[in-house]
Amino acid sequence: MKNKTIVLLLLIAALCLALCACGKASNNAGNESKAPIPDGTYTAVFKTDSSMFHVNEANKGLGTLTVKDGKMTIHVSLVSKTILNLYMGTAEDAAKKGAVLLQPTTDTVTYSDGYKEEVYGFDIPFTAFDEEFDCAIIGAKGKWYDHKVSVSDPQPVK
Repeated sequence: MKNKTIVLLLLIAALCLALCACGKASNNAGNESKAPIPDGTYTAVFKTDSSMFHVNEANKGLGTLTVKDGKMTIHVSLVSKTILNLYMGTAEDAAKKGAVLLQPTTDTVTYSDGYKEEVYGFDIPFTAFDEEFDCAIIGAKGKWYDHKVSVSDPQPVK
């Protein structure tokens, strides 16, 4: 009888711990950051700390911001096809085995004089406006470079 009581108490304690752990996990899941603006398509300013890594002049410093299910991604068309991948984080982490790299898209930009050019673009996820975050880039030379970028001034697409 004594052994059955101990086993029952241990079973109840294990069940209580499991329920507490589930409650904490679901509470944390509810705290995931949601976009401060409604789902939709916007233009937004994409700033970098680099004269080599920036939005194509045809797009006047703007990217296309998409908010879907509370998550934000900005698509930026760059100035050429020389930046091959982006990494959301530092160059040191980007160089590590297993790092998840952002792959380019091929975009066509049209300049004010009508000239069209194919360049690379990237879909860059972010969580907050007007806050710098780390973004590493790699070009054809195979060297990673650290940059700070930010997104600001979302305006609905008309």
